[in-house]
This record gives sequence, structure tokens and C-alpha cells, in this order.
Amino acid sequence: MSTTRPIKGNGSTGAPPRRGMSRQLFSRRSWLRRAVRRLIMVSFLLVAGVFGGFLWFADSVASLKPPEGVKADAIVVLTGGYQRIDQAMGLLRDGAGKRLLISGAHPSTTPAQIRKMTQTPSDLFSCCVDIGYDALDTTGNANEIARWIHDNGFTVVLVVTNNYHIPRSLHELRRVDAVTQFIPYPVVNSDLTRKAWFADPDVLRTMMSEYVKVVVANARDWIGIERPSGLRTGDKV
Repeated sequence: MSTTRPIKGNGSTGAPPRRGMSRQLFSRRSWLRRAVRRLIMVSFLLVAGVFGGFLWFADSVASLKPPEGVKADAIVVLTGGYQRIDQAMGLLRDGAGKRLLISGAHPSTTPAQIRKMTQTPSDLFSCCVDIGYDALDTTGNANEIARWIHDNGFTVVLVVTNNYHIPRSLHELRRVDAVTQFIPYPVVNSDLTRKAWFADPDVLRTMMSEYVKVVVANARDWIGIERPSGLRTGDKV
């Protein structure tokens, strides 16, 4: 009586097809492993670049100091705190510039309020201070300031704002006006070189927020993305 033997496959001794495909997919030389390694490397370099850029930004901001004995045709101050305006008024009184523009003032703020707050002599305020109400943000400040500079024919201008705001302010100003010479005059609230600012949550948050805005501004210019004017009227220079 004959017995039936099971028929073997055509030389196949291996694992099931799915297991074999998985081994090939995750083998050391598979395209998926190579892609994952490259993605990890790119992510690491990106994180390192962002972190290194932030350290460079923070160090450059912390080392900013107001120039001594500076002279210019005019002074501009970007609103955002009364200390900035006080500093700009002091420069005007000292003759650092012939005229001052306060850019980005709130529409409800009157010249009388600013003059009283800064204790500026009325004759100096009436003759030499202009107030811009059109700017909504730093981009708007740049457009408003550039328009004022061109209307008055100034060539050398002092830029007064907080130290952490200087890099982005200069970037926006030079983007819309490559002819005028802008001299930064940072308002330093505290000496960041002697203070562990990274341990202060408020300072760290401000620095990181401003760094992100600087990166975004540069990226938009590099890519060529059109941005809003930042002005209430919507008109650029």
C-alpha cells in the first residue's frame, strides 16, 4: 500500500513572505533605514543650528551698548515703552539730532501727554518733535520712519529702541531704506552681561520670542514672501 508524501515547494526553505519582506525593509542597508538616519541627522543639525543661532543672538544683544557722543541728522524712537521715549527725548535735548520722530504712537495718545510724561520743554517739543500714529508693528515702524526720513532729507539717523529689539528694527529699516545710515542706540533696561538672564523666565521668554521674529523676518526676505505694510493706511513708502 503506497503512502502519499507531501509535496515540497520549489526549493523554498525560508520564512513566510511577510516576514522576509520585513527583514529586507529593516535591514541595515535598506532604503528605509537610510532615510531614517538622514532624517535624524538633518533634525539634529537643524536643532543645533537654531540653538546656536539663539546663543549668538542673545550674546550680541547682551553686548550692545549705547554709543557715546554720537551725532546724527535726526532721531527715531520705536514705541513700546516710555523708557524708550525718555531716552530719545534726552538725546534730542543733548543735541544728538536736530529732530525726533516717535513712531507707532497709539491714536489715543496726545502730544501733550507725551510732552508732560517726558517733561520736555514746550518750545523744544513744538519745534522738533513729530509723532507717527500710522505704524502697527516693526514693519510699519520701518515704513513710517523711511517716509519721514525721505520727506525731511535726513541721511544719518539714530535708532532708539530696546536692546533686544535692535537687530529686527535695523533689519526692517535697512530693507526699506538701503541709503540712510542707521546708528543703533539700544535702551538697556538691565546689564545682561552681568545678570543670569537665562534664569529669568520673563527675560528668556522675551529673548526667545524676539529671536523667532528675527528668524522669520530673514526667512521671508530670503524666500521672497511679500509682507503687509504694517501701516494703518496700508500705504508703503
